[in-house]
Amino acid sequence: MAINKIQIPFNKPFIIGNELSYITQAVMENSHIAGDGPFTKKCEAWLEKRLGCRKVLLTNSCTAALEMSAMLSDIQPGDEIIMPSYTFVSTANSFVLRGGVPVFVDIRRDTFNINEKMIEKAITPRTKAILPVHYAGVSCEMDIIMDIAKRHKLLVIEDTAQGIMSAYRGCKLGTIGHFGACSFHETKNIISGEGGALLINDKKYFERAEIIREKGTNRSKFFRGKVDKYTWVDIGSSYLPSDIIAAFLYAQMEKADRIIAKRKLIYDLYMKKLQPLAEKNYLKLPYIPDDCSTNGHMFYIITRSLKERKKLSLFLREKGISAVFHYVPLHSSPKGKLYGRTCGKLDVTNMVSSCLLRLPVYYGMTEKDVRIVTDCITDFYKFD
Repeated sequence: MAINKIQIPFNKPFIIGNELSYITQAVMENSHIAGDGPFTKKCEAWLEKRLGCRKVLLTNSCTAALEMSAMLSDIQPGDEIIMPSYTFVSTANSFVLRGGVPVFVDIRRDTFNINEKMIEKAITPRTKAILPVHYAGVSCEMDIIMDIAKRHKLLVIEDTAQGIMSAYRGCKLGTIGHFGACSFHETKNIISGEGGALLINDKKYFERAEIIREKGTNRSKFFRGKVDKYTWVDIGSSYLPSDIIAAFLYAQMEKADRIIAKRKLIYDLYMKKLQPLAEKNYLKLPYIPDDCSTNGHMFYIITRSLKERKKLSLFLREKGISAVFHYVPLHSSPKGKLYGRTCGKLDVTNMVSSCLLRLPVYYGMTEKDVRIVTDCITDFYKFD
């Protein structure tokens, strides 16, 4: 069978409000398109208010926010950071760049988040931090993780790339640990093409974070009139986004509730339409604990084998639908083996990597599109 042109993509960027007019305003009226401009400040203020975060610094990516958190955590060569293997490479790479050693532990069978019961087994005298990743916008067990961190005097850095506006027991993700890292990549809920933010929840890190973000200079203090000139005072890099990026992002923030409501509608429709297949054990559906509220970031299914996932993915592509797998576990990657180490068996990680298939979810997706996708999946299993 010939593969049809993709009619329902996995993701599709969108404009929802004032994105283009705000970009024009940044250029023509504000005359400021470099970093730390008026729209950057608006985005940071919005995040601080909506998330309940003490300090937010907009960055050019979630990766940049993670790299900043590694510097703020004073990661030294040989320091260990406990994290899941089932995550994006930036989660580990940001700390490896400082000489850190990722320690990979397994994930839970229900949420695919780091298995909090495996964390203490991985702690050694070299452990510096715990890095929970809130997979699909569903929170890790943060109360348990924070208790472990407190008892062992460890930092907690939340990778909340997928979790903007999701919450755990009423607290927004990224505001529970010492640091949080957000993403506004075009595949996320609220987008700016590329972009991110560092959430800082401990006042003692505020000033140094500004310095690191400004290439290691005290430039921010200079602009506030606290010093008469700025100079190189610490390590750092160029982590500021253009105010053009921030202008686009702020327009999305203004419509954040509408965006998230639409994605949750798509999520709920997928759950309803695919429940009959789950009841027959053809596939497994996502799980959300009662104490978590989510943002509808992702919808995935778990097939019964890698072979079945490949067949289903190809079947959908032949129907013009793009459905994709997710991470290759870091512990099995060439550089993961070189720079990191594994604690315990990672059976769940390996299974999920082989069997998880992500279905299309994007703001412009219609209910009809969802029905087409679910009807095709149902047709696939009719021949089982």
